Amino acid sequence: MTSQAARFLYQTRPGGWVLLILLMLTWGSSFILMKRGLEIYSSVQVGAIRIFMAFLVLLPVALKHIKRIPRQKLKYIFVVGLLGTGLPAFLFAEAQTGLDSAVAGILNSLTPLFTLLAGLAFFGQKTRAANVAGVLIGLAGAVGLIYVTGNGSLQFRFSYAIYIVVATVFYAIQSNMIKYYLHDVKAAAIAAIGFFFIGAPAGILLFFFTDFTQDVDSGTNAALAFVYIALLGIFGSAIAIILYNKLVQTTTAIFASSVTYFVPVVALLWGIADGERFAASAFVFAAIILAGVVLVNHSKNRNALNK
Repeated sequence: MTSQAARFLYQTRPGGWVLLILLMLTWGSSFILMKRGLEIYSSVQVGAIRIFMAFLVLLPVALKHIKRIPRQKLKYIFVVGLLGTGLPAFLFAEAQTGLDSAVAGILNSLTPLFTLLAGLAFFGQKTRAANVAGVLIGLAGAVGLIYVTGNGSLQFRFSYAIYIVVATVFYAIQSNMIKYYLHDVKAAAIAAIGFFFIGAPAGILLFFFTDFTQDVDSGTNAALAFVYIALLGIFGSAIAIILYNKLVQTTTAIFASSVTYFVPVVALLWGIADGERFAASAFVFAAIILAGVVLVNHSKNRNALNK
């Protein structure tokens, strides 16, 4: 372990690591829940159910805090809610119609790379050569992973993987916005009000523009699939977003996004348990992705830890 990495680990509060582990387990399990939901429901339905359930759970919190938030902060919370939870819910669901849950989890680990790039482009972060190297290594690993999991057909798999790539870009912008613009707003308020803005439209989409009411009554399997998605919304969205927002506020945007380093491990274990099979080369490229994002994180200088 380098001296910079040692300082990073030492200066990160123990509570940050607890939050990181909880998020790792929660988000790592979300991909298998999406997979189960997609056995009955469309990707649009899965995304809408996930958001609407989180909206219902957090509605009391939103109503409690929304009048206390300065108006200029509400626009940032809206963008954070849209980019951090709203659009990705649909993007990940659509991606998993063509990707295994474990592969989706692995591609999600691109988030720290884009968090760094967003910080550089829009939030005045400084960078070093090692950061750029980490970005290139991570992206190379992602392209290789897409290629081998598509049986050598890059174009076919890319048409699904691109949804996750776009979602990770949104996550990156969200993380930086929370750190720089919403650091003084309670984590629960950010999550709840974010879902308050996007929850009602998701409900309208679900009930009036999809066949959800028919599908949910189609039998036991439909009811069970709904339970899986509801759990995804309650734990993978509502509760997890609160934990993530708190992690961003108390540590750094890069450290918080590094939860996606470990999510693939949980996703892979769930995928293997569910009978998914992968060529050995897929794990090689997964390791390359992780190497890239770890290089980005560990090469941060000491002053960056306080940003």
